[in-house]
Amino acid sequence: MRLGPRPATLGLLLLLLLLLLLCAAVAGAGDVEDLHYAPGEHRADYHREALLGGQEEVDEYVKLTPEEQHKRLKSIIKKIDLDSDGFLTESELSSWIQMSFKHYAMQEAKQQFVEYDKNSDGSVSWDEYNIQMYDRVIDFDENTALEDAEEESFRQLHLKDKKRFEKANQDLDPGLNLEEFIAFEHPEEVDYMTEFVIQEALEEHDKNADGFVSLEEFLGDYRRDPTNEDPEWILVEKDRFLNDYDKDTDGRLDPQELLSWVVPNNQGIAQEEALHLIDEMDLNSDRKLSEAEILENQELFLTSEATDYGRQLHDEHFYHDEL
Repeated sequence: MRLGPRPATLGLLLLLLLLLLLCAAVAGAGDVEDLHYAPGEHRADYHREALLGGQEEVDEYVKLTPEEQHKRLKSIIKKIDLDSDGFLTESELSSWIQMSFKHYAMQEAKQQFVEYDKNSDGSVSWDEYNIQMYDRVIDFDENTALEDAEEESFRQLHLKDKKRFEKANQDLDPGLNLEEFIAFEHPEEVDYMTEFVIQEALEEHDKNADGFVSLEEFLGDYRRDPTNEDPEWILVEKDRFLNDYDKDTDGRLDPQELLSWVVPNNQGIAQEEALHLIDEMDLNSDRKLSEAEILENQELFLTSEATDYGRQLHDEHFYHDEL
């Protein structure tokens, strides 16, 4: 039987959803950049414990002999070196890191698919998604707003998820197959979801429905107090709008510029990490890394996105002879 939301539990469900979104944000590529290092700092101890993949993988890493670490790391270096010239360039490092991001996102989605597919029929239905997320099936009326602000916020988020679920379902079967589930969980990785991502962002931010997002719309509900200076976070957001997203400097974000805002920019993160590694490890200032330079700074390399904080040493997809 399909149940509607119980008023007494909506606050709890909203809190659960917000916590899940927060966890996703921390795990997302954009925030990896923030967690990785402050300017001039590389926190190896933090990576080791928090980003290696959990205590079990930390323990597994420690069990590897130095010789085995060396062997697997050399194999990874060889794969990063696309032109086989014995050096890793910024471009090669960046490409490898982007591939690593995508690989683990897909692996995570595949694991989630098994968990969500409660009856093991090879597809995830909307009811199964609800049960996995909220322990029960929730059904909101699309046309009826709720009086409580928190409950209404949860209703809106839930309806957005439902729309994305329906858009990901290309074959119109009742549930999502694995490829469709990946499109639902990672729409930024799937071409046919791009337009949906843009439209969803416009619906949320384009308040005057002109097809663009102005600076005021970008800042949301913030209203400037003419008697006081803007707070620091507003100055940061304005700078991002003007220098990162508004490429044609027309004072508004068109759909493609909007996409660069709402979709994590893995390419930019990867490039920044590649540059960081070269800055820290390039001993002869030739702006590329030799195997010797990497092995000399092995600890740094193993606490970077280049090896997914050492995780790749335990994943045969990366260190095995056949990638």
